Amino acid sequence: MAGNPIVARSLDEIKFWSRIMKEHALFLSLGFTYEQKQLIEEAQGYIALFERIEEKLSRFTLDSDLRQVQAFNSEVYQAAASIYGYKRKVLDLTLSCKIITNNFPLLVDHISREAAYFANRLQELNAGKLAPTPDKVIEENVFFLKIMADHAKFIGHLLDPSERKLVDQAREFSHDFDQLLFQAVDLEYMRPQSETKPILSHFLNQNKVSVASLRDFKKTARELIEACRIKSNIHPLLADHTFREAERFLEIIDLFETNLSGR
Repeated sequence: MAGNPIVARSLDEIKFWSRIMKEHALFLSLGFTYEQKQLIEEAQGYIALFERIEEKLSRFTLDSDLRQVQAFNSEVYQAAASIYGYKRKVLDLTLSCKIITNNFPLLVDHISREAAYFANRLQELNAGKLAPTPDKVIEENVFFLKIMADHAKFIGHLLDPSERKLVDQAREFSHDFDQLLFQAVDLEYMRPQSETKPILSHFLNQNKVSVASLRDFKKTARELIEACRIKSNIHPLLADHTFREAERFLEIIDLFETNLSGR
């Protein structure tokens, strides 16, 4: 007998996003300057927090009790909400010129949006929401298309300027995903209903092709960075991090397509 789908989805979301949150804290800590010790210590505290969550997660299985998983979701929600607040604090300090770091303001905003997304997913799962509505399909795509567009911009800015071909490719991806994002926002305003499944299916297929292309570009960049074959300020873990998020978006598109087809 299959386990509860809320349990399975909850454990999957926590496994993926807890690692992402831990890495965000690491990237922030690496971007602070030496004198920003308090912010570095806070970041290190979040690394330890999400490592504890990962350790606790390993004790759960697909057959775990739903109520216990819901309680764990609530616990992880508090951690996600807390790191969201920390990231927004860092962003506010940066935008008000109270600190100067090596973290782009857009990057700090980007990772805070992901923390908010994670927290929201946990709340939805605890409310029993699993299958997406047409509105939710578009909303999730707006979120992830913005994430992919941001990634392309970060890659372009962190590559050495002498890597002209790769910089141009990153800019092209940035432009392409900006256009997909604007198209998704337009569709979001139109609020298609279940009767417009063909439109949603085309929308998802179009996004899948573009995300797969960006995913492959990130994979190549990751391999080149790990082999020290290109010049950049990109941490190898950051290259892998962005690759995994593109893979995640493709998995979500597949889930949405399955739901729309009624399979």
